[in-house]
Amino acid sequence: MRKPQRGYARVDRVKEQIMRELAELVRTGLKDPRAGFITINDVEVTRDYSHATIYYTVLDDNTREVTAEALEHAKGFLRSELSKRITVFRTPELHFKYDESVERGMSISHLIDEVAKEKPVDD
Repeated sequence: MRKPQRGYARVDRVKEQIMRELAELVRTGLKDPRAGFITINDVEVTRDYSHATIYYTVLDDNTREVTAEALEHAKGFLRSELSKRITVFRTPELHFKYDESVERGMSISHLIDEVAKEKPVDD
């Protein structure tokens, strides 16, 4: 009989649950008009569940700063609502961080396309 694998730990399940619940809360529970259309991309949770870093993007880059302010302002509300929805010993402190990886990926892809246009490939 095999022992259960510990690689996909409770931390991973909690991370996914926080991501799911926060996405729903941001979509339906955040009434701040400053908040743009927010997408939760990833969540990192410390092993002791005391802190969670939430990586997000916004649809309109012009709303990036005001959305960051709105999320910072709503941090307490979101944590309180999260504590009602998930079962963990300690509801983590939330830290919101804008996810620039999508923009970097698009920028790199654009640069590759430009180089490909300029230099024909020899067979």
